[in-house]
Amino acid sequence: MLSGEELQKQWLAFLAHEKRASPNTLRAYGDDVSRFIGFQRGHLGGPVTAKALASLKTTDIRAFIAARRSEGLSASGVQRALAGIRSFYRFLAKEQILENANVRAVKTPRVKRRLPRPLSEAEAERALEEAGEHDVEWLGARDTALLTLLYGCGLRLSEALGLSRAEAPLGEMVAITGKGGKQRLLPVLPAVREAVADYLAACPHLLAAEGPLFVGARGGPLNPRQVQRQMGVLRGFLGLPETATPHALRHSFATHLLGAGGDLRAIQELLGHASLSTTQRYTSVETERLLAIYDAAHPRARLEGRGRNE
Repeated sequence: MLSGEELQKQWLAFLAHEKRASPNTLRAYGDDVSRFIGFQRGHLGGPVTAKALASLKTTDIRAFIAARRSEGLSASGVQRALAGIRSFYRFLAKEQILENANVRAVKTPRVKRRLPRPLSEAEAERALEEAGEHDVEWLGARDTALLTLLYGCGLRLSEALGLSRAEAPLGEMVAITGKGGKQRLLPVLPAVREAVADYLAACPHLLAAEGPLFVGARGGPLNPRQVQRQMGVLRGFLGLPETATPHALRHSFATHLLGAGGDLRAIQELLGHASLSTTQRYTSVETERLLAIYDAAHPRARLEGRGRNE
């Protein structure tokens, strides 16, 4: 009888090779299911075998969720944990190892979706300008190229860091592999091409064609945490809000395109969103921005504002 841990290894291998899940997804799902199996071992008072997984009741699954919530896991974290557990059980059912309908019966908590928080056009421009201010010149060129790519093409940070030297966006189009291994073709602005070319010319390391395009100070793959830290330095220097992260540049790309009259379906394709409803969040951001402009500029709105403050 296979153990829960052995079944988990099979499932993760399936996600990696068949579903081509991203390293982040594998890490997050793997951690959630490891915690689930570990909890059930203590909860049931014995080893977690395939038979034990098949016989779990909704109360056993809810007990795990309650334990994670008591540890401070947010509603969105619970949502992700349940998604991982359900994916695990779907795999087990597909492989005809076991089935348990109780997993589907546990309700997922509702999570209020926060609106994306993009930078203004002026803030984005300042961030790109200041990214090049670095004690080491080539590292400044690298940071400028990376942030320009995120903003100019609307990439996720993982997508940009996943590019190889051979895939450097030096032409008019670039092929990007996004979530789930899905590919999309994106136009490359001249400013992006120039920034990447400047970085490649300044980089002191010999970049192998199949190696990473963006490298750290010693020539190894650039760590996303390092990019987050550098963006934090920029936030402090420019007085930007905490929401000004590398991912906010992707939000800014979409919001600024929409504000300039871009077609929602076209923006969906550029971002690589599977569902149009995900892209439609940006219409709410744009509406919010327009209302703020209205309140600040319209004479009637100003009069009403004064009345409210008196």
